[in-house]
Amino acid sequence: MLILGIDPGYATIGYGLIKYEGNSFTSLDYGAIQTPAKTELSYRLSLIFDGVTELINKYRPDAMAIEELFFNTNITTGIAVGHARGVILLAAEKCGLRSYEYTPLQIKQSVVGYGRAEKKQVMEMTRIILKLEKIPRPDDAADALACAICHAHSYNSRLFR
Repeated sequence: MLILGIDPGYATIGYGLIKYEGNSFTSLDYGAIQTPAKTELSYRLSLIFDGVTELINKYRPDAMAIEELFFNTNITTGIAVGHARGVILLAAEKCGLRSYEYTPLQIKQSVVGYGRAEKKQVMEMTRIILKLEKIPRPDDAADALACAICHAHSYNSRLFR
């Protein structure tokens, strides 16, 4: 199964593509879609839509896993990220790709085994699970890979079926 993980944002959108076969994980690609600062949100959303659509068309994944929005303190940023999530989900739908959403707690639980794990722990376990020499950069790409790993674990569980 090919899984495209997405860490949503409107400035930097992390992505990670993994192959999950049996109980084995392989990282196929990861990186980030960047949008230019100080440009209209509508333009940035268009770039995000096009970038995600390009990834889906290039790799033809079986599923997309995306992190659910977690509001911290900045509501304005949260709304912009919510818009970005919307165009990401729309890109998947337009490409006929099924998407699955996971909370940060679910992702941490799946990757580290502890829902309140620190970001460094999640990044290191992502590196170990995928047998990578270094922690993926940018951080958004590592988060996207962790989201994809979470989906693989969830999909493989009896509860998902």
